[in-house]
Amino acid sequence: MQDIPSTPSVSAAATPVSDFVRHIRRHLESGFPLAWVSGEISNLVRAGSGHVYFTLKDGGGQLRCAMWRNKAQLLAFQLLEGMQVEVRAQVTVYEPRGDLQLSIEHVRRAGQGNLFEAFMRLKTRLEAEGLFASELKRVIPRLPRRIGVVTSLAAAALRDVLITLQRRAPALEVILYPTLVQGEAAGEQIAQAILVASARSHDDGIEVLILCRGGGSLEDLWAFNHETVVRAIRACAVPVISGVGHETDMTLADFAADLRAATPTAAAEILSAGLFALRQRLPGLASELQRAAMRRFGQLAQALDMLERRLVHPRERIARHGAMLDQLALRLDHAVIRQHDVIVRQLHSLQTRLERRMPSVLPRQLAIDALQARLRSALRQSHAQRVDKLRSLEAALSHLNPEAVLQRGYAMVCDASGRLVRDAAQLQVGDTLELVFAAGRAAAEVRDTRS
Repeated sequence: MQDIPSTPSVSAAATPVSDFVRHIRRHLESGFPLAWVSGEISNLVRAGSGHVYFTLKDGGGQLRCAMWRNKAQLLAFQLLEGMQVEVRAQVTVYEPRGDLQLSIEHVRRAGQGNLFEAFMRLKTRLEAEGLFASELKRVIPRLPRRIGVVTSLAAAALRDVLITLQRRAPALEVILYPTLVQGEAAGEQIAQAILVASARSHDDGIEVLILCRGGGSLEDLWAFNHETVVRAIRACAVPVISGVGHETDMTLADFAADLRAATPTAAAEILSAGLFALRQRLPGLASELQRAAMRRFGQLAQALDMLERRLVHPRERIARHGAMLDQLALRLDHAVIRQHDVIVRQLHSLQTRLERRMPSVLPRQLAIDALQARLRSALRQSHAQRVDKLRSLEAALSHLNPEAVLQRGYAMVCDASGRLVRDAAQLQVGDTLELVFAAGRAAAEVRDTRS
């Protein structure tokens, strides 16, 4: 680092204030990381731009603070004059005035740091499990007939809900599932009340459940940050609306519920919106119904007048129908006669055409008789010829019959296998032969062969 001369020098260059302040700001921001600082809010100003400015002080010092709009709108509660808070901030310098100030990242109520850290850890873990996923959110019934309310019997929130429902939807029935809403045992009791309402939802006929209580500090509302409450909400058989605290209060029950209402009264207004809208429409619907009924009565009266004009005495109607029947009978008789004449004329015409085209039968009958006689003669002649030929073949066949040859004294000689013997060279001395005569057979033995 260059030494600063102890005496003024004409050649030494002076540093502009803006550069010097910027240099200080950079050193402060790099030398002081984000830190938690506690104190009391004073001189609170909310600018039209949405930025928030205040002084954070205690008994021994104070610091100007600036919280930009994008950070301020994420606060879960409203900053108030005199409120004890803890801020997470970056030390910096506001260059236009050279003021030392804190740039606020987050604000929490004083003394709630541990609770808030526990809240954020549990929220992160449950969110990672998907318990706050938007796709799990169920649709709230538009026109419920009976609802359940989980809260304390002594809670002002219960009175707000009941008064609102009585004013907006008096026909809506309410089933109360009482529980503690504050204290060490409240978390388990709230979860148990939700599970009881879920188990009895079918028998009790509830279609949706309101979980509510009035506003308070983080400690007051801590029962609604219990993990058992979150899981009970997600396991509930009917949709759940969370109406816990004021608009700026946020609990894990709000994230788990199917719908978050800013206040208990807002929850009741959401549930009764459909019924309230119908009640608002009733006067108009009554007038519209009356007008529609009058229009319909007018139409029916007009139709009745038309029917009355068309109405005829039964005797006159019968006479009209009788005259109509007589006329129809006369027309039918004329039509039958005309049709009969047409058919007779057609029949005569067809008969005439048939007679002109009918062939002569007698010449063809004579020709058939002649052909029949010739056929009989040809059959007799063919039969005689075939009989003579058959007799000739029979005589020739008888001459070739082996039995006829045997009748003349000849015999057939067969060897042991039954084959005819035509040559003596086929035989050997000692062979057995069979002799076949015209009548009977005989066995013989070969004693000698000669060629």
